[in-house]
Amino acid sequence: MSRSERLLDLIQILRRHRRPVSGRTLAGEMGISIRTLYRDIATLQGQGAPIEGEAGLGYVLKPGFMLPPLMFTDEEIEAIVLGSRWVAKQPDKRLAAAATDALSKIAAVLPDDLREELDATTLLVGPGSGTAEAIDLSVVRQAIRDERKLGFLYRDAGGAASERMVWPFALGFFDKVRVMVAWCEMRQDFRHFRADRMSGLTATDIRYPRRRQAMLKEWRATLDKPGQNAKDSAG
Repeated sequence: MSRSERLLDLIQILRRHRRPVSGRTLAGEMGISIRTLYRDIATLQGQGAPIEGEAGLGYVLKPGFMLPPLMFTDEEIEAIVLGSRWVAKQPDKRLAAAATDALSKIAAVLPDDLREELDATTLLVGPGSGTAEAIDLSVVRQAIRDERKLGFLYRDAGGAASERMVWPFALGFFDKVRVMVAWCEMRQDFRHFRADRMSGLTATDIRYPRRRQAMLKEWRATLDKPGQNAKDSAG
C-alpha cells in the first residue's frame, strides 16, 4: 500500500468514529506501527485536516472535512474514469456534460502522478445504444430531487396510450433504455416507465405527499414479491 493510500484509509477510518479513538486502536485497524500512525496524523494535520487530539488522549476528525488534493488508489481512478465515460455517452445531454466537467475538475486538483494515471487509463466505454428519448431526462431528475409530480402520455408495449400522473423517485440507466420508477396515481401502485415510450412530459409544482426515500425503500421491498417484475412499462 502506498503512503497516499494509507493516509486516505486513515481519513476514512476516522470518519467512522464519532468519538475520540486511541492511536493504538487506529494503528491496529490499519496494521501499522504506532510510530507510523503518529507520523501520518501529523502529515494530515499539516495538510489541513481538522484532526483533534493527541497521543494518549485519542483522535477525532471534525465533521465536514473535505479531502485536500485528492488521493485515490489505481482502482478508484479507474472506477471514476470508467463511470464518467459511461455517463458521458448517455442520451441525457446535461448529465453527460456534467460527467465530463466533473472529471475535468477532479483532474485539475490531482497530484501530477495521479493525473497521469487518470489520463492513461485503458478502460474504455463502447458506443451508446443510439436510443433517444422524446423527453428531457433532466426534467425527470429535477422532479425526483424536488419531490414533484410529473404528467405525461405513455404508450405501452402494444402501443396503447394513457395519460399518467406520477410521483417519480428513481431513474434507472440501462444499456439501451432509461426507466423511471414512480408511484402511479392511475394504478395506485409502483410502476416502471420506459423513457422512450413517454411523451408530452409536464413538470408540475405539486409536491407529492410522501418522501422519495420512503417510497424507494418500500419499492425495493416489493421487488422480491412474485410477479412484481411484470409491473413494468406495460402497467
